[in-house]
Amino acid sequence: GEVRLGGIGTYLGDEIYKLTDAETRVTVLGHVQRGAQPTHRDRLIASAFGVKAVDLIANEKYNRVVVWQDRSVKDVSLDDIAGKSQTLSKKDPLIEVTRALTLSLSIFLISLILRFFEMFESSEQTFSSVH
Repeated sequence: GEVRLGGIGTYLGDEIYKLTDAETRVTVLGHVQRGAQPTHRDRLIASAFGVKAVDLIANEKYNRVVVWQDRSVKDVSLDDIAGKSQTLSKKDPLIEVTRALTLSLSIFLISLILRFFEMFESSEQTFSSVH
């Protein structure tokens, strides 16, 4: 069979569940961004990025970033892109997607923090009543 690596999200979700006893659901960001499972093309490009990154390190070429440019995988110096920005229109659909994802993540983190404090307060009360 096929060997599949990964699963850190599931591992972390399980650990969060153990700590909080709160239901956790794992989301793969790439799936959310695409709206579906990665395609063969997605996996191919990701693999090509990985190979290029390892080649850069093997050739002691540091301070570079792997990019998709002109229909191929290339590397660009971080100095060439650092401090530069690209302006997006306020009406760009990606702005709304980013807002929605940020809001969802914020709500999740706030609820996780509140749950943690509830557990902490509960354990303090238990500790106080024992002593």
